[in-house]
Amino acid sequence: MAACPFRPCVTTRLLVDASIIGYTACMLSYIFFDHTADIGVEIFGRTKKDLFAHAAFALFDIMIQDTGNKGKANRKTGERVKIRTVNGVDVEDLLINFLRELLYLFNGTGWVVDHCEIMECRNTRLVVKLLVEPYNKNKHSINTEIKAITYHGLSVGRIKNGWKARVILDV
Repeated sequence: MAACPFRPCVTTRLLVDASIIGYTACMLSYIFFDHTADIGVEIFGRTKKDLFAHAAFALFDIMIQDTGNKGKANRKTGERVKIRTVNGVDVEDLLINFLRELLYLFNGTGWVVDHCEIMECRNTRLVVKLLVEPYNKNKHSINTEIKAITYHGLSVGRIKNGWKARVILDV
């Protein structure tokens, strides 16, 4: 099962051409690409499960900064596990629907995803186990407000060393 503990092993906030970087023992989870007025993100994974887990990480890494200010409360006290099943007509639609579900969890219900484990990943169905915690202004600060996940410029496919997706986030 692919899991993303939301701590990438490589700093990924780079504006570079991914084809130049190549891959090492630790694949990049995502990079930015230039896009007028919105945020373009290329997401990478060795497997399709990794790709979806890295997409979840990228979304929350862009939106939320964990300030580390946990106060007196134990970090684990507010955390909960949520299982989500997402469907799509194809893998591209599945990725968009997955990211939209995560965006709704934050914007609609106030949950911050702390960990993502992909339990099942098919071309039209995804089952994911999420460790979430309530948004806390003392612990989290908002980096960037994401309004929507768009189909514009969307692509998902196999590459030499795994999988790659291009997504544009409406800010």
